Amino acid sequence: MADLRGFDAQTVEPNDSFDPIPNGDYLCIITTSEMKPTKAGDGAYLELELQVLEGPYQGRKLWDRLNLNNANETTVKIARGTLSAICRAVGVLQPTDSCELHDLPLVAKVACRKRDDT
Repeated sequence: MADLRGFDAQTVEPNDSFDPIPNGDYLCIITTSEMKPTKAGDGAYLELELQVLEGPYQGRKLWDRLNLNNANETTVKIARGTLSAICRAVGVLQPTDSCELHDLPLVAKVACRKRDDT
């Protein structure tokens, strides 16, 4: 738990809605990237955080996970294809570190779908 004594929500303007960004294409940059282990511990994924650069959703964040190390070959193929598209979009064709993809504009396609478990 965190001590919130002294905070009064009546004195602070609330942030904008956290509703999903509508489906569409958005000019973005990758702001952070990190390799993380999968839940099962038998692989790793590259987690990307992107920020929208313009329009009514400027400043909003998007995330993607690319399963680059996974027992499922199809999963890896999809992830590598997405990474290839990102590299081509930002003009870095042979990155040695994911940070080379940061802060370079690219167009991200957003497609929201309802999950059964939410």
